[in-house]
Amino acid sequence: MAKRATKLGIVKGQGAYLTDEKGEKYLDFAAGVGVVNCGHNNPIVVEAIEKQLHDLVHGGHNVVYYPSYIELAEKLVARVGNDYKVYFSNSGAEANEGAVKLALSVTKRSGIIAFNSSFHGRTLLTAAMTASNAQYRKNYEGVLPPVYHVDFPDIYNTKLSEKEEVARCLEQLEQVFHNILAPSQTACIVVEPVQGEGGYLPAPKEFLVKLREICDRFGILLIFDEVQSGYGRTGNLFAKDHYGIQPDVLTSAKGIANGIPLSAVIGKKEYMDKWEPGAHGGTFGGNPLACAAGSAVLDIMDTDFLEHVKTVGAYFTVKLQKLQEKYPVISSVRGLGLMIAIEFRKDGGKPATALVAKVREKALQQHLILLNCGVFHNVIRFIPPLIIEKSDVDKAIAILDTSIGSSLKEVGES
Repeated sequence: MAKRATKLGIVKGQGAYLTDEKGEKYLDFAAGVGVVNCGHNNPIVVEAIEKQLHDLVHGGHNVVYYPSYIELAEKLVARVGNDYKVYFSNSGAEANEGAVKLALSVTKRSGIIAFNSSFHGRTLLTAAMTASNAQYRKNYEGVLPPVYHVDFPDIYNTKLSEKEEVARCLEQLEQVFHNILAPSQTACIVVEPVQGEGGYLPAPKEFLVKLREICDRFGILLIFDEVQSGYGRTGNLFAKDHYGIQPDVLTSAKGIANGIPLSAVIGKKEYMDKWEPGAHGGTFGGNPLACAAGSAVLDIMDTDFLEHVKTVGAYFTVKLQKLQEKYPVISSVRGLGLMIAIEFRKDGGKPATALVAKVREKALQQHLILLNCGVFHNVIRFIPPLIIEKSDVDKAIAILDTSIGSSLKEVGES
């Protein structure tokens, strides 16, 4: 059963704000967990959905073709690369499961490698790949497929240099190849370019470059899970664009249709064309309403939208860094675009988990919705709708400032 971050009863959303049943407005820095990137009830998206509603609600992409599906697929391919093809499903977990099924099918191998602190979903396969919270796997271990995990570089909480931390993680991967799973039996390596639930950790570029080289050397498919980092969140359409690296398969969901359930497996043609008919499918994937919404989202992001994300994200980061100077308990400020986080650690480096819980509680009392992340829940992640203005950032910073100050007095962590 899902655990809720708040007990709010919300009846309306508009832009960056949610309204509860009492008429109280809340500044939403959760965005439905990174979903409504274009803002709640974006009028362009709503109009596209309304228009599609009168034409076709469901056709079944296993049965017929329909315009909104084709249009969105063509738009996505044009942005990711003409050597890719797209398969639509409903959720991030479905997309990640589909991507791995693709890798297993076309390579005829069985090995899967993922990373510690990762989150890929809650289906059996994606729960097996997830390694950020034992709760996601509890009571299911007996039927989870085997997945081998190695460390993801955390340059913010290591005594090593970035180069040394990357080398350490790659050495673990080599040990897995040598001791447990031969490269010739490895179908795919699944990685988040920016870890989400694990703490909003951007991968060092050298790490992803080396993974690309390793996959090329051994014929392993490199899968980028961009469920949370995609769709403008980092200031580019996908986080991969920051690194200049093309994965073999890319997964997308959350912000793809601004609140209507939709996800995508975007794979290179050479692999997608080998995926046998019937090897994967689904009834509701690529629903006409969702595809119409997704097409509108891409149209919105064709404007100066992404530059706005970079500008406001940089402004927000500077404000958070100034807050860090005031409160040394903030051990790091990190992220790309508007996928930003601050980590809290006590003297001695121990995670300040209780403090983060109190800060979120205090912020909510002042009508600011915040979420945590990190394997110790000691990180506050900022995932607002990407349409926020600097004035919204200023408001959030003011609330955060008072919330941290009062929480420190109550919890007593420094």
